[in-house]
Amino acid sequence: MALVRSLLFLPASNARAIEKARTLDADVVVLDLEDAVAPESKAEGRRAAVDAIRTGGFAKRIAVRVNALGTEWGEDDLAALADLRLDFVIAPKVEEPGIIDAYGARMPEGTGLVAMIETPQALMALPAIAGAGEPLAGLMLGVNDLAKALGTGNSRDREPLKPWLAATVAAARAHDLLAIDGVFNRLEDADGLTAECAQGRLYGFDGKSLIHPNQIEAAHAAFSPTPDEIATAEAIVAGFAAPDAEGRGAIRVNGAMVERLHLDQARALLDRAAACR
Repeated sequence: MALVRSLLFLPASNARAIEKARTLDADVVVLDLEDAVAPESKAEGRRAAVDAIRTGGFAKRIAVRVNALGTEWGEDDLAALADLRLDFVIAPKVEEPGIIDAYGARMPEGTGLVAMIETPQALMALPAIAGAGEPLAGLMLGVNDLAKALGTGNSRDREPLKPWLAATVAAARAHDLLAIDGVFNRLEDADGLTAECAQGRLYGFDGKSLIHPNQIEAAHAAFSPTPDEIATAEAIVAGFAAPDAEGRGAIRVNGAMVERLHLDQARALLDRAAACR
């Protein structure tokens, strides 16, 4: 599965932001044609996104958030991207599984689709959306739109959204999809960002949507294995590799009983640590 700790959104119509993004270490740079671009600038933003992708120069992966199919811009967005090489298309406000095929028929071959889950309708259809099949590659929780649609109150620990954080991760895991946490809006609240990234990691998300370059470091720290986690994983792998562990389903490592499911987890964590390096 792709390493996607950070997805940095920036307006496709902002040439200065795109140029800066080429120097950044975000795992995915997302050229946004939807919320970040005003209606009167949609065509300009689309042209700028195409030019930026053709020019290249981004450190890692590139994605585009298109306007939804069904809007007046969605078809044109996908038509403009059809012959380009990019890693992901991000589809806003996906509410039913049938739309996945519609995106797939219009997307560049080999490009993954990330479906944004940001309405009550999407929550009710979450298992079906996650099971829609290719080209679906991930689910991304759109926390701002979702909170608005649900009418939730303000909560620094996202208390009203916790069931949907867990549900999104569970749906993604059921179908081997990426699970991407939503954005953090308070740009001057470094402690709050750190806490929310840690919460996303705790719930099982693979990474986080970002709206400012200053958020990349916190996301990478939270969604990369820690030295202690790596050391524990190495101890588990070594423990099961020892001659006296052959044929055993559980062994003692660092004072704890671990089973072969923990061995699988340890190997996955070490693979992720290697990818992060």
